[in-house]
Amino acid sequence: MGLLFIRVKRSPFLGGLLAPSEPSRSDGFCGRILRAQTQGTRRDGYHEFRLRVEGDPESYQPGSSYRVVLLASSPAYFRGFTLIALKEGREGTAAGHYAGQFQIIEEEDTQFMTNCPPAVTETTPRRRTRIQVLWTAPPAGSGCVILKASIVQKRVIYFQDEGSLTVQLCEKGDALSIDSQNEAPLLCCCACGTAKYRLTFFGNWSEKIHPKDFPRRANHWSALIGASHTAGYTPWEYGGYASEGVRQVAELGSPIKMEEEIRQKADEVLTVIKTKAQWPAWQPLNLRAPPSAEFSVDRVRHLMSFLTMLGPSPDWNVGLTKEDLCTPECGWVQRMEAELLPWDAGTDSGVTYESPNKPTVPQDRIRPLSRLDHPQSPFYDPLGGAMPSLARVVVERIARKGEQCNTVPDLVDDIVADIGQQEQEKEDDAPETCIYSAWSPWSACSSATCDKGRRMRQRMLKAQLDPTVACPRTQDFQPCMAPGCSLEEPSACMMSEWIGWSACSASCGMGMRSRERYVQQYPEDGALCQLHTEETEKCQVNAECSPSSCIVTEWGEWDPCSATCGLGMRRRERMVKMPPLDGSMCKAEVLEVDKCMMPDCGAAPCMLSPWSDWGGCSVSCGVGMRTRQRMLKSGPASCSEELEQSDKCMLPECPVDCMVSEWSEWSECNKSCGKGHTLRSRMVKLEPGPGGSACPETVQRKKCKVRKCRAKTKEERGGGGGGGGGKRRRRGKQGRDAAVEEQPGCRMQPWTGWTGCTKSCGGGIQERFMLVKKKAKVASCKDRKEIRGCNVEPC
Repeated sequence: MGLLFIRVKRSPFLGGLLAPSEPSRSDGFCGRILRAQTQGTRRDGYHEFRLRVEGDPESYQPGSSYRVVLLASSPAYFRGFTLIALKEGREGTAAGHYAGQFQIIEEEDTQFMTNCPPAVTETTPRRRTRIQVLWTAPPAGSGCVILKASIVQKRVIYFQDEGSLTVQLCEKGDALSIDSQNEAPLLCCCACGTAKYRLTFFGNWSEKIHPKDFPRRANHWSALIGASHTAGYTPWEYGGYASEGVRQVAELGSPIKMEEEIRQKADEVLTVIKTKAQWPAWQPLNLRAPPSAEFSVDRVRHLMSFLTMLGPSPDWNVGLTKEDLCTPECGWVQRMEAELLPWDAGTDSGVTYESPNKPTVPQDRIRPLSRLDHPQSPFYDPLGGAMPSLARVVVERIARKGEQCNTVPDLVDDIVADIGQQEQEKEDDAPETCIYSAWSPWSACSSATCDKGRRMRQRMLKAQLDPTVACPRTQDFQPCMAPGCSLEEPSACMMSEWIGWSACSASCGMGMRSRERYVQQYPEDGALCQLHTEETEKCQVNAECSPSSCIVTEWGEWDPCSATCGLGMRRRERMVKMPPLDGSMCKAEVLEVDKCMMPDCGAAPCMLSPWSDWGGCSVSCGVGMRTRQRMLKSGPASCSEELEQSDKCMLPECPVDCMVSEWSEWSECNKSCGKGHTLRSRMVKLEPGPGGSACPETVQRKKCKVRKCRAKTKEERGGGGGGGGGKRRRRGKQGRDAAVEEQPGCRMQPWTGWTGCTKSCGGGIQERFMLVKKKAKVASCKDRKEIRGCNVEPC
């Protein structure tokens, strides 16, 4: 293969992708790109530039997505590039010649080429060593595909017909897909009834499988959060932007905000899916059961999505998005398993598990993590290859409700008549052998200020029919704040400085550009910031769009100053993306020179030592802070660099002991005479956390005796002087009542109902009476009264 070489004297033309040098039949910009490639420098075999598809597959699966990476080996770099995918043997001069579709991952580095939408090019010319895009393979029957790249290094254009800047992939049914989870779900589900599933999460992120920089001390999975939902709502998806709730899960492991976001979409969500966090991230199954959750789907809300953070990490997660549980045969999936690979939420730019917080501004799109992301990444592999799985999820159908209409009958499990009734019965998970009183009213909030507090209600255990079965949940809690807190003015929020303007939206004529800033600190009361985070304005890069004008890129970054001290010069360049249509020379300036001032030549340079290792966490459990330092080796007047950095650190949750209130006063005795009992109680103010001490008893009972009961007469004892022939009366209330009834001439009315409690809380009494129907000569025939305790819970 011959070597072609050209130097562009005035304005470098960013050559497009490669094609044979025969004259093109197209007058469009794509055709002109392809014709211009004969002016480039053809490079043979392997060299410092390489185009590769992650995993290095030999074939593609129709419709699947693949990450395509263009690399420059150190110390090489490139300033511009063009990337295109063609059907084998086609020249790219017609729309039908292009294969598949590219998707932009990094908007600051890549964009679709003006007037040639199938091609991807740079946004601004500057030094680069790597760019990446996603490529979705064409439909079945498209045959082999050629991915080609050309790159610009200074003013030389390189390209290849074969070798490291060209990749050939042919269609095959079982080709490797790096994003098979993003397959489009069924837009319309035809299944009938509902189905209930159990999701089980098996984490295998461990030091054995991922040994590089594995965080031994604080590794964990956050609480898993997700939902079953409609096709019109997705909690997260590849290529989208993370919501605030997703960001908090990804960076902090907190599912609270995301659950709030999901519940705000109540019309589009059937079930919220939640499991507890796992500390540490991996343990044998014989020591800890994997977390699981149950959820339901119907023909409208038949998709399932979830995520969980691997911690510590910058913003890395695993999960599924838009997993369709409805089958094309109008049935419900019986079982599915998926290996979970890590993905980046696009909100933090850290590259290691314990990188300092570094917000990504502006926010990036959600993307899968790559083996080639960064040399310091724990997943980095210079040879690429497949990413090892971090977790596995199993979703199993456990029940169905209602008449099913799938055209292919199931071979496993029967239809359950009514899931809804079962779920209704599970709302109170107390065993049937536990008999409770009704819930008491909610207590006052524990916080008298606008800080978050809790309020409580409780119920009494009336009977435990089976002593071997525990009776849980006699108390219930809700978050609360003092009255009027929500009416106060929200506190101020702090904003960052504005970030630089984006590239102009138009390559010639009038366009628009934008800049952004982000919230550095939210109001203490949790309110949203009302300040704008984005600004737009008009811009103009090329004033004219006439045939005699050329299209140039925006100016690149300034080169370093030519002097290390004192006065020097600096320069910047831009490139011609499209020469004049009439064949004339481009008159636009492509080089700009400016003066630059460096520190005085007499000043000592700023010299710093390397950063020290991170210090220990400031706490022994929970969330704390850690610091690291570096030393100043030169004079303090010459340096403005920071000498200390702080970062959050997270250790296993602190053990929380149970906290109870003081005992209430003893209630009144439940008997008016003889032996009875009295009660007192106390309230659980704080439930115990992991590793904390259990709660002590909350109810105590002791005997009481008000006075001796009056001795019974012979008539009351049933003797009447009749010796021992009379029947012996059974002791107790029923026996005494019967004895009174059986006395000659003494007729008693039935017991009345219990009176109201004398106290609403703190222990009171209730009474009931048995009255004499008809007076008799028997002196002992009198009205009777009984007393019992009530409302023993503390006020």
